[in-house]
Amino acid sequence: MAFMDSYEGNKERTDRWIATYPQGRLEAHIVEFNAEKGYVLVQAKAWRNQTEIDPAGIDYAHGYLAAYSDKMRRWMVEDTCTSALMRVMALVLGAAEKATQEVMAQVKSQAPAVEYDYWTSKFGDVPSYQTREEAEEAVETRTPEAVPSCSHGSMRWNQSKPDAPKAWAGYFCSEKIKQKQCKPSWYVLTSDGTYKPQV
Repeated sequence: MAFMDSYEGNKERTDRWIATYPQGRLEAHIVEFNAEKGYVLVQAKAWRNQTEIDPAGIDYAHGYLAAYSDKMRRWMVEDTCTSALMRVMALVLGAAEKATQEVMAQVKSQAPAVEYDYWTSKFGDVPSYQTREEAEEAVETRTPEAVPSCSHGSMRWNQSKPDAPKAWAGYFCSEKIKQKQCKPSWYVLTSDGTYKPQV
């Protein structure tokens, strides 16, 4: 069996979804986007018919600009949205593999011709360190806080506008129906101008 034989193509998976669930519905939402750091997180939901209230499946795709070839970078968001939709279709349809042929073709073609020692050499945005201990220490001090999640997936960060009478911030449930939303995770503004979790 060839490497790609177990992977469906985007068109084949979409055609199978339409044939299996002709009344189905798909949605993709950008959960998090950071142009400066070059990444996007997309959530996709799938309903098998118009009477289902809750989605039959929820899945995610993470797009990282540095992982794209020069020719594909301008379509990072579109590609990540497509990937999230393909993944949630695979989840509901019960596909053998969530990834599609198009994604795996990119993975196969992006195998580096040169191996880099990321601990002691600089390559792109990867910093260089003299020892593994130095690198681990730097990672520990710079690792960003993980985005909390609830029963509806990753929560969304939101905060008051600069001219608001009172400063507020926190992570909020991504569920659109207010009555079904999970409790927010509130943050407080500290004296140094940063937000910290409310205790």
